[in-house]
Amino acid sequence: MKLVYTSFQEAVIDIQDGATLMVGGFGLCGIPENLIQALVEKGVKDLTVISNNCGIDDWGLGPLLQHKQIKKMIGSYVGENKEFERQVLAGELEIELTPQGTLAEKIRAGGAGIPAFYTPAGVGTSIVEGKEIREFKGKEYVLEEALTADFSLVRAWRGDKMGNLIYNKTARNFNPMIAAAGKITIAEVEELFEVGELDANFIHTPSIYVQRIIQGDQEKRIERRTLTK
Repeated sequence: MKLVYTSFQEAVIDIQDGATLMVGGFGLCGIPENLIQALVEKGVKDLTVISNNCGIDDWGLGPLLQHKQIKKMIGSYVGENKEFERQVLAGELEIELTPQGTLAEKIRAGGAGIPAFYTPAGVGTSIVEGKEIREFKGKEYVLEEALTADFSLVRAWRGDKMGNLIYNKTARNFNPMIAAAGKITIAEVEELFEVGELDANFIHTPSIYVQRIIQGDQEKRIERRTLTK
């Protein structure tokens, strides 16, 4: 199997209509922006996307929304994306909002092969409707099922040609757990090294989870610029 790619379009070539994707990032921090753009250009549609949020209108997952390529979104909040909000209110987009910690654990559990777990988050709210509730030591917990995906798209700071990944500070966010939960994980990296050049003590995602890796420059846009007066 080819591991190192030079074309983002080629890296996503087998992502077809109706696929389930996990996409790393938090807002615009740590997003695989070139892989997302390749999907926009490919025109793939009816996607189910699992990600913390949808970025902003014109960047991150936003362009996929604008081109009506996402059928269902599983995330933790709407964020700064007005088109996301508009589609939800208009009934054009299926949405499954999940508490952020629960979302993280659903993805982590999927990558670990754990089918479900109990959590107190959301008990007593509408998000537990139709789900199993169980009491442990006098406290109620809801059963949440794990999440997996056909493809996981992640962004890392450094990677080697075997697929080992290192993330940079808060850009790590959801990326490590998403890398483990996809049947095929495609990693976009800023710097690509030969095997053995990265210090094994600092590897965040081992190569066993990564099937494709590609180097590319990122714009690193700022979601909301705040300046002092």
